[in-house]
Amino acid sequence: MDNLFENMSIKRAYFTLALPVVLSMAVTLVYNLVDTFFVSKTGNPNLVAGVSQGAPIFTLMIALGDIFGLGGSSLISRLFGEHKDKIARNVSGYCFYYSIACGLIVTLLLFVFQTPILHLLGASPATWKYAREYYLVIAGGSTFIIFSLSPNNILRTEGLAIQSMIGSMAGTIINIFLNPIFIFTCGLGAAGSALATVTSSVIADVILVYYLRTKSKKLTTSIHETKISGRLQLQIYAIGIPASITNIMVSFATALTNRYLISYGASSVAAMGIAMKANSIIVMIMVGFAFGAQPLIGYAYGAKNQKRFYETIHFDLFVISALNIVLTIVLLIFAPNVIRLFMSDPTIVHEGGLMLRWLSLTTTLAGIILVFTTAFQSMGKAAPAFWLSFSRQGLIFGFSIAILAHFFGYTGIIAAQACSDVLTLILSLIFYKIYEPHFNQK
Repeated sequence: MDNLFENMSIKRAYFTLALPVVLSMAVTLVYNLVDTFFVSKTGNPNLVAGVSQGAPIFTLMIALGDIFGLGGSSLISRLFGEHKDKIARNVSGYCFYYSIACGLIVTLLLFVFQTPILHLLGASPATWKYAREYYLVIAGGSTFIIFSLSPNNILRTEGLAIQSMIGSMAGTIINIFLNPIFIFTCGLGAAGSALATVTSSVIADVILVYYLRTKSKKLTTSIHETKISGRLQLQIYAIGIPASITNIMVSFATALTNRYLISYGASSVAAMGIAMKANSIIVMIMVGFAFGAQPLIGYAYGAKNQKRFYETIHFDLFVISALNIVLTIVLLIFAPNVIRLFMSDPTIVHEGGLMLRWLSLTTTLAGIILVFTTAFQSMGKAAPAFWLSFSRQGLIFGFSIAILAHFFGYTGIIAAQACSDVLTLILSLIFYKIYEPHFNQK
């Protein structure tokens, strides 16, 4: 482990940690596209819209899991860099069990408040049945979904990126195979899509726990090794909550966009749902590289290795920007063709193609924002990490869509994310100038 984080060349260490995450994200991307493909093949725009409206709940669960997965892994990486292995071990145990407790509480709340939450998600009389079917199954499996983020992220702090990849990939591949079976063969429709997700999460959890127990030398699954100081707990939440805000804001942005678009008909909501899934081609790849580099940045920061710290961030920016530019050009050219792969309805192809072009236009900027955000998380800088996470698809996005929709209507709604990306990039550069670390070379 020490050789990987301290002595291996930046490029080799970066790709050793990042490529398994990217590959895992690529498989998840395939799942997202396949899931959208099968849901779309029902030929029912209301069902497609209903699943799109229910999807933010799944994103919310990922966000809550990130509190312990990303918050814990950020702290553990820094502790490993400081060679405080025993404390890091207890942090891993704390995150393991508190993520389970969080999942149980969320399950209860989602069932109790299902009706107001579905209204908040924008479910209309035409889509209510399908959104509710999806929602109830996802809510029932929320503990398994939330928990999976903890071992998945924590394994990578010890350099076990391949094991983390195997666990998440196995679950995703099973999800892909179960989707058509549950949706069509079993006739479950929207509920079938959700059931495939929950089932695959359970299987992934089992695999990840197995690797934690058999491959890890510094992490734990023991309930007797969970005691950590209040200060360390605060550090987990100070970084984990801003990290989770990113996904919560994805849910917020999706729900807000759907609420603006529903007045233009269910077809517009369905088109945006497909466009967002297609745009995830770029998003998943940049997230994979950014999160893959995070343990390396955190370890270098904890070890006060200034040279390695900056080299990692600069290389991360180069890789993510270069890939994003290429993928953005491809999607800008072939946007309608990509949408047509999911639904051949001319209206949805036309609207979805335009939406996809607007979404993909500024993803390179979003990638740069993500690098800065993960760098702040790795350093334990909660304030800038929070505001960047809260702004791009939250505060700044909310103002952007409200103002642009008022002045430009439909075009303003679908251009809101691009506007938000530009403004948030400016904010990220300001924050990096303010919070740029200055430490003595170790």
